[in-house]
Amino acid sequence: MIFTIFKKELKETLRDKRTLIMMLVIPLLIFPLILNVVVGLSSSFEESAESKTIKIGVIGETRDYFSQKLQNIPNALGPKTLIPYHGDSVKIRNDLKDEKLDLIFIYDRDFATKLENFISTQLICAFDMTQVGYKKRAERYIEQINIEEQLKRFQALGIDEQKIKPFDIVYENSASSQKMIGELVGGFLPYIFIAFGFMGCMYPAIDLFTGEKERGTIETLLTTPIDRWKFLVGKMMVVICSGLMASFVALLGLFLSINFMDMIPDPEIMKVVHQILSIGFILKLFLLLLPLTIFFAGIMVPIAVYTKTFKEAQSIIAPLNILVLIPAMIGLFPGIELNVQTAMIPILNIVLTTKGLIGGTVDYGLLAISFTVMLILASFAVTISFKQFGKESNILS
Repeated sequence: MIFTIFKKELKETLRDKRTLIMMLVIPLLIFPLILNVVVGLSSSFEESAESKTIKIGVIGETRDYFSQKLQNIPNALGPKTLIPYHGDSVKIRNDLKDEKLDLIFIYDRDFATKLENFISTQLICAFDMTQVGYKKRAERYIEQINIEEQLKRFQALGIDEQKIKPFDIVYENSASSQKMIGELVGGFLPYIFIAFGFMGCMYPAIDLFTGEKERGTIETLLTTPIDRWKFLVGKMMVVICSGLMASFVALLGLFLSINFMDMIPDPEIMKVVHQILSIGFILKLFLLLLPLTIFFAGIMVPIAVYTKTFKEAQSIIAPLNILVLIPAMIGLFPGIELNVQTAMIPILNIVLTTKGLIGGTVDYGLLAISFTVMLILASFAVTISFKQFGKESNILS
């Protein structure tokens, strides 16, 4: 009987265009859209930053020592235009704040003399840190001039550069490509799955309970000789399936966008991504999402049962999405790791566990704790649903 109710409610749910859009269309398109926008904007910003001719203010003349050195740096390191300020440090700083300049260099009048006498001198470089590429460009210019001055001093003092260089530093990354991917995008993916799992549950929950009340059909259903809890289980199964389906379609959209849109040109990274998106990973992910989705259904059904209209239910349930996503957002912060304490925090534990699954560093003991915590919460939420659905005043109001 529960399965019969489930089939009947599922058919009605799949006839609802809003539910289909939230459950299938948007999750399928969101990842290709996000990846296209992110990759496109990233490439565009990088190209723009590299090719932009930046305006550089110098405190002296364009013919002074530092300006000449700056001018001689090839445009391959970034095109530039020098603007002299004849010692007016107040105006040059104001123009930088007003965005009339992109970089400024301030130095002493006896800058060249100090360099010739091998005396250290101060060089101030100022720029807007919020602008993409300015810091990198400034570092290139200064490094080029600094290397020339160092070599000049080594030659004048008769010093072999190799003799004063104790060692070459080589930095190696001990983290695997899988772990790097897990840290970089591991928190983002469950964030998306949680968001769509919530939205996938929302419309069926409202339609199958509040919608039935609005249409006046729930009384007819309850007159049949079937236990009320069977109605609730059948309807809740549809809500849960809708949430899981939305998450699955979002994962499918990610897989299709990676494989058919050439978003990742590096074959090594592609190999790691395919290892991550394995059947085993998907099964583990859905094992974690199952109690979470049941929990979502458990908190939505009592609200849907209590409210009298579709709009009223939507206005109460929709803001809950923000409360659900707050702990998911915390999982995106660097330094937040899965331990016994974080494994006890609902939703955050799902994000951190998924990050560990993607990175291949998950502790299965902590995974079990996370799963158990969400299972307890899901059971508690379902119990509340049973109590609310059992009240005549809620059903017949």
